[in-house]
Amino acid sequence: MRTIDLQQVLDNARLNSFYWNLLFWCALMIVFDGYDLAVAGIALPAMMKDLAVTPAKAGMMVSSALFGMMFGNVVFGMVSARIGRRRTIALCLALFSVFTAAAGLAHDPLTFSASRFIAGLGMGGVMPNVVAHMTEYSPRRVRSTMVTLMFSGYSIGGVVAALLGKGLIEAHGWQSVFLAAGLPVLLVPFVLRALPESVSYLLAANRSDELKNVLTRIDPRFSSDEPTQFLLSDSGDASKAVFSQLFDDGRAFSTLVFWLACFMCLFMVYALSSWLVKLMVGSGYGLGSALTFILALNLGAVLGAVGGGWLADRFHIKRVLVGMYVLAAVSIALLGYRLPMAWSLVLVALAGAATIGNQIVTIAYAGQYYPAAIRATGVGFSLGVGRLGAIVAPVLVGALVGMELPLVQDFFAIAIPAVIAAIAISAIDHGRSASSHLNALKQV
Repeated sequence: MRTIDLQQVLDNARLNSFYWNLLFWCALMIVFDGYDLAVAGIALPAMMKDLAVTPAKAGMMVSSALFGMMFGNVVFGMVSARIGRRRTIALCLALFSVFTAAAGLAHDPLTFSASRFIAGLGMGGVMPNVVAHMTEYSPRRVRSTMVTLMFSGYSIGGVVAALLGKGLIEAHGWQSVFLAAGLPVLLVPFVLRALPESVSYLLAANRSDELKNVLTRIDPRFSSDEPTQFLLSDSGDASKAVFSQLFDDGRAFSTLVFWLACFMCLFMVYALSSWLVKLMVGSGYGLGSALTFILALNLGAVLGAVGGGWLADRFHIKRVLVGMYVLAAVSIALLGYRLPMAWSLVLVALAGAATIGNQIVTIAYAGQYYPAAIRATGVGFSLGVGRLGAIVAPVLVGALVGMELPLVQDFFAIAIPAVIAAIAISAIDHGRSASSHLNALKQV
């Protein structure tokens, strides 16, 4: 009987059609997720006028989805350990598609907020599971690049929302951009058929035949019928993959630091996503010009995610993250000053790269930090706690907008968390990470 270490197979695999298929479907989930989240900020000025709500109440309406995402990050990260990541991802896709469309049928703030909360559960549940999935399967040499390429779908979704938003809202009202989000539910059967199941889940469930099938798709050399015993050196104890393990083996401090960094980064992401259009309209730009800033923000985010992942695979990921957070602080602070349109667009693109793009790299780091058995849980809790920052941001910035403060003070309030996040990331104990532990084992 031969013995196969699944972790070694995955770490050293060559990219082939299996990986491009996996990347396509996981990225597509994030595209839909990014669209569903971006539409709230794009529709915000028209929605506020139609429903006659104050900036503070509008901030609460936007935050309703973020409350759902906070719970979805935590709950569905653990649910996947019970039912598998493939079914969890499909379930989350159905939730956020159906209930984002339902929000477009709402005629009052309460119904809208309730629909967006349920949609948020699905949006939050997708993220930790696709991150864990891509981290688990990706070859070690391109792991950060693959995860950030996948997660750049979030920004592509935002770009699609920005491109479609103005035309749809002007022609059919703000509701139309939400109703369009219901279409992806039709892809649920295809997701269930196309996505492979997690190897750690298949191993824990003793589904050896499915494991052999997955390995054959990764590398045809594993297609023999010879009896095989599988092990996963990075699996930890899957039967005890619980919250408390995030704090075992010296990981407690770094776990808390990941939470703080995600809180600060998501504060910036959702402050900009929710209020950038409104702030720019308030500073004298027309709606069309203001939506151009959203487009620049998300295009910058794509470049930041892909470029950050590429850099993280070549340099120490901590240094890359700290540098990007410093860039975020500078670019956002400068947005408060009235500059020529071209320079403002450059600054917005840099802010997108260093916030949305950097959040993706931060989560890629969290996915590499935790062992496979608790990877989805670790990423889920980092995102879940980070959602508190996402929830606070629209409400706090809405209150600042309501106070009619100078624009420079609004943007300084959004920039300060970048400095805190840079300090937090620099304090992570990389020696306690799963990737560092595997390197040490290979050297023994």
